[in-house]
Order: sequence, then C-alpha cells, then structure tokens
Amino acid sequence: MQVLVTGGGGFLGGRIVARLLRRGDQVRILVRRPCPQLAAQGAAEFLGDLRAPATLAAACRGCDLAIHTAAKAGVWGRSGEFWEVNVGGTQNLLDACVRENVPHLLFTSSPSVVFGRGPVAGADETSPYPARHLADYPASKAEAERRVLAANGRGLPGGGHLRTCALRPHLIWGAGDPHLVPRLVDLARRGRLRQVGDGTNRVDLTHVENAAAAHLQAAAALLRPGAAVAGQAYFIGDAEPVRLWDWLRDLLGRLGLRLPPRAVPFRVAYAAGAVEELLHRLLPALGEPCMTRFVASQLALDHWFRHDAARRDFGYRPVAEPAAELERLVAWLRAGMPGPGGPC
Repeated sequence: MQVLVTGGGGFLGGRIVARLLRRGDQVRILVRRPCPQLAAQGAAEFLGDLRAPATLAAACRGCDLAIHTAAKAGVWGRSGEFWEVNVGGTQNLLDACVRENVPHLLFTSSPSVVFGRGPVAGADETSPYPARHLADYPASKAEAERRVLAANGRGLPGGGHLRTCALRPHLIWGAGDPHLVPRLVDLARRGRLRQVGDGTNRVDLTHVENAAAAHLQAAAALLRPGAAVAGQAYFIGDAEPVRLWDWLRDLLGRLGLRLPPRAVPFRVAYAAGAVEELLHRLLPALGEPCMTRFVASQLALDHWFRHDAARRDFGYRPVAEPAAELERLVAWLRAGMPGPGGPC
C-alpha cells in the first residue's frame, strides 16, 4: 500500500512507520523537520504542518490509507494552538483525504476524551464524552475524534466512501519516550515528585510497540469490505492495568530513586491545581504550572478501560512483554536517555 503517517518522526509514529516499511509498504511521512533515518529506509518526507492544506493535499495524493498520529500534546499551553492543530489540523486532513480520494483514515485519539472529573474504572466504548474536560488537550482530541468518526461514509469524488476509525492508546511508554516517564523521573531526581492520592488507583499503560501493532491491526481491518471497525473508536492498552504508584516506585527504585513518604491528598492537589491554573493564566510568563486539576486527577484516580471490542473487531493482542520492556526502559534511562524520542 501507499500509506501516509502524520507525525511519522514521533515516538509512536516512528514505530508505526518502521513496521510498515518492514512489511514492504510505500510510506510517506508528514514531519516538521527532516527525518534522515526514516528517509534512508525508504520513507518519503513531506515537510510541513497540519495547518497547511496544500502540503497535506500533496502528501495524501495517491495514498490508500492515512494514519494520523500528529497532535499538539501536553497538559498546558496556549489554548488556541491545541484547537488549531488537533481540531483544525485533523479537519484539514479529512478534507485532503476526500479531495485526493484517500479511502481510509485511522486516527490516534486518547482515552482522555472520556475523562471528566471522576474516576474511570473498566469503561468501554459506550462511555460518553463528559460535559466538560479539565484541559484543552482532551477537549480538543474529543472534538477531533467526533469529526473523524462523523466523516465515516463521506463520499469521495472518485467514487466510493471514506472509512474512518479511531484508536485510544493510554499513557504510551517505553525506551525512547520523550514525554511521560522522563518527566516523572526528572521530577523525582529533583525531589519534586510526590504521590497524589492514596496510591491505590489503577491505570492503563500502553507500551509503544503494543500501540504500533494495534494501529496496523486496525488498519488491516479497516481495509476489508464491510469492516466492523469503520466509524468506531477503540480503547487500547497493555494486557492488564497497573497500580500507578506501585509501578512508579518499582521504576524509580531500579534507578536508585525514592518518593517522599508522605502523600498529597487528592482534594488538596486538585484545589492547588485550580489555583495554579488561574495564576498562570493571569501571568503567562510564569510558564507551565507545577500542578493542574487534570494532572491531579490523572495521578490520583482510576483510569483504566476494557479492550474487549478491539480484541473482537480486529484481533488486538499485546505483543510487548512488560517485564522485559521495563528493563529496556530502565537501561535507557540509566544511559541518560540517548537519542530523541522518535527516529528523527
């Protein structure tokens, strides 16, 4: 196939591209800076941004499938940028797919689209979007997901219809992670990481190879006539949820680090997050707040999901062995996190 991967130079996007290239697909990547490692393996680069319709049209032209992993991520930042990239950029890609007769689009969403103000334990795909989200990232991803799923069945000028699907991998981790784990380890090394809540909350983690494999499995199902996955969203994760703070203590202990013995009650952290958000909005020069309501909720509450639908509809099975991958992650962190998170 001819496949476009937006964000193909990123942590997840790079793993998806590597798998596509290994199986012999022709791959294009939309990236904001050159990615010589993937170009050397045969990926065709399109330098640009999701906010550039002409670049998207050129990248889409002649493709059978677009895999959309690019996004503005984070718990803080300029509100408009989240909506410009995650919603406007996704709409631009949808429009480009229709104009250029790309019949299939697979969207990397997030379980945070259903995360509101309370815990989520064992939820499935029938869970609704909350009335309000606690941050721009989940709110903008939810709107982007709505648009992707609503576009399923949209007519194409060359005949036929666009088929779409969304995956929701939760807390992607592994060696090369540029976001989640290095941030927590850095806070622990500086003595600024404290347990929030009673430490019993369970969460889904998704190793990056599990997330990449799920994308190829879902894409294969999407390409089949009458695919059950068309117009659907799916939660993705490792085989079992973990107790977040037990998992972090194990990781930090292997690195010779410890958490302070006293935890911060969830209500205290949540209230502090609300105050910090207000202060940092009034004074943007302060940068990112140390705590937000969304971060407090993610650190203290349950957020794990059922994966039955993904198993049923496209045969999702985790491929990564958690213990071995944790060892690889620890070795990478001990080595000073050599190299970027993605292949670029």
